[in-house]
Amino acid sequence: MSQREIIATVKRDYIVDLAEEGKRVDARDMDQYRDINIETNWAGNAEGSALVDLGKTKVLAGVKIERGTPYPDKPEEGVLITNAELAPMAHESFEAGPPGEEATELARVVDRGIRESEMIELDKLCIEPEEEVWMIHVDLHILDHDGNLIDASSLASVAALLSTEPPEDEEDWELSEFPVKEKPITTTFARIKDTIMADPCLVEENAMDARFSIATLENGNICAMQKGGSGTLSKEDLLNAHELAKVKSKEIREKLD
Repeated sequence: MSQREIIATVKRDYIVDLAEEGKRVDARDMDQYRDINIETNWAGNAEGSALVDLGKTKVLAGVKIERGTPYPDKPEEGVLITNAELAPMAHESFEAGPPGEEATELARVVDRGIRESEMIELDKLCIEPEEEVWMIHVDLHILDHDGNLIDASSLASVAALLSTEPPEDEEDWELSEFPVKEKPITTTFARIKDTIMADPCLVEENAMDARFSIATLENGNICAMQKGGSGTLSKEDLLNAHELAKVKSKEIREKLD
C-alpha cells in the first residue's frame, strides 16, 4: 500500500468514527450546509451567469443563447444543453482533456433538475417549427472542488438562468424577458454508516457509503433524484432525506431571492 493510500485510509476511518459519534470534521450539525454566496452577472460575455461559493467549493455557470435545430421528437420546443468542465486547477484529481465520467454525470444531474422542473418554458423558444429554435447552453466551470459539486453546480445554473437576459441584436427574439417559471433547488446528502449528513465536503464524500441528491420545487415536490456511491439506501433514509430536502431547499431558495 502506498503512502497516499495509507493516508486516505486513515482519513476515512477518522471521518467514519466521527460520524458514529454524531460529529463532523468541520463541526457542523448533520443537517447544516456550509456558507453559501451567490454572485450573479459575473461574466459580461454571457446572457446570464452566476458564481457560487459553497464553503470552499466554487462553481461558475454561464448561459449562452443561440439559434439551432430542434429535436425531432420536440419540433416546437427550444433546446437545453448542459456541459461541465472540471479544470485541473480546481483539484489534483481532475485531468485535462474531454469530459470524463464525473463531468458527464454532473452535467446530466444538473440538466435533469432544470429540465424536469420545467424551469425554462422551452415551448416559448420556437422560431420556426421543425426548422429553428433557440438553444440554451448552460456551461459549468468548476474552479475549486471541496465536495458537493452537484448542489453548487445546480445552484449556480439556476441563479445564472434567473439572471439571463434576452440576446441582443436578434430580430427573431419576440419575448420581453427570458422565460423561466420555477426555482428548482438540489440538495445532496451522504450516508456514512448509519448517519445521514447534508452537504458533504470532499473528505466526507471520500468516506461515504452512498450519496443521494434530490431536486425539489417550491411546493416541496420532487422533480429529480440521483443516487451515487456503491452503498445502499433504505426507504427510511430516502424519506428522511426528502424531509430534510424540503427544509434545506427553502433556506437556499431564500438566498436566490
